[in-house]
Amino acid sequence: MKLTIRQIAELAGVSVTTVSQILNNKGSRFSEETRRRVLAIVEEYHYKPDFFASNVIKRHSKTIGMIVPDVTDAFFSKIVEGAERYMNPLGYMLVLCNSHQNQEKEIQFLEELAHRSVDGILLATPHLLPEAYQVESSFFQKTPVILIDRGINTRDTGRLIIKEYEGAYLAVKHLITQGHRHIGVLKENTGYYQLEERFNGYRLALKDAGIPFRKQYVASSDLTITGGYTAAKELLRRREITAIFCSNDLMAMGCYKAIYEAGKKVPEDVSVIGFDDIQFSEYMSPPLTTVMQPTFDIGFTAAKFLVDAIEYPRHRVPNKIFETRLIIRESTKTLTTKP
Repeated sequence: MKLTIRQIAELAGVSVTTVSQILNNKGSRFSEETRRRVLAIVEEYHYKPDFFASNVIKRHSKTIGMIVPDVTDAFFSKIVEGAERYMNPLGYMLVLCNSHQNQEKEIQFLEELAHRSVDGILLATPHLLPEAYQVESSFFQKTPVILIDRGINTRDTGRLIIKEYEGAYLAVKHLITQGHRHIGVLKENTGYYQLEERFNGYRLALKDAGIPFRKQYVASSDLTITGGYTAAKELLRRREITAIFCSNDLMAMGCYKAIYEAGKKVPEDVSVIGFDDIQFSEYMSPPLTTVMQPTFDIGFTAAKFLVDAIEYPRHRVPNKIFETRLIIRESTKTLTTKP
């Protein structure tokens, strides 16, 4: 049975005000016996506060909307986990929306969430927002929004930037240090979530080592296991390639399959490096060398920035830069002979 505060007060033999203050940790003037009596009834009947009623009074729903391009992508699921970890202890609930990388759906969700009076929105988007929804728009003025977009949309505050360029550079430099000169790259083919910095890091690492860039060593596909498999099959036609840098760990997983189907082994015949360090990468066979980015921390920080923007609307939302780190495991090897 769901009780109201008034019913709890009647059962405990106290006033509604007394129950309300005890539930909101403002009951220091009440005896310990009174507190225990009220809380025992709350526990017995599994009482939960009516957030709708609270919203009417405080004009806060304690609800956050979150829009992601793909809920099945391990990168975004970890961001969602980080956001929830920060918000839930504060009493905020998350409403998750999957845009399927479609900007029309993003806009639809933005309007729908605002219509449902969420306190704020976390928007993970691979798109440049249309003018009506850009940072300086009236929509952003009415509803606090934090973007998780790799800096695609120009703004002075609230930018969450990952050092992807540096991470990719270190990955390819590691392969070069191991003696590899014929290094392929699996690249995204749609501009999805703007991973161009990873490709740029690959090219500069080659340039700094005096290794010519060969466009025939670039294969583009989706940032999925299937995409990595298809692109790697194309690259493996170049028999001289001894290493492959993948734009993310999912592509690296598909790359493994293509290598094994070609009758080769990782890393004995082809070294492989991924990017993201999602959870299963260390359980691949062999464990994947990859670039770690703090995905959980990105979600956690984005949620913190949003809650601060909701509770302290006059405060400036800061910028945050996240470091990347090369995690060396067993999927690369040093060449003993010149390729």
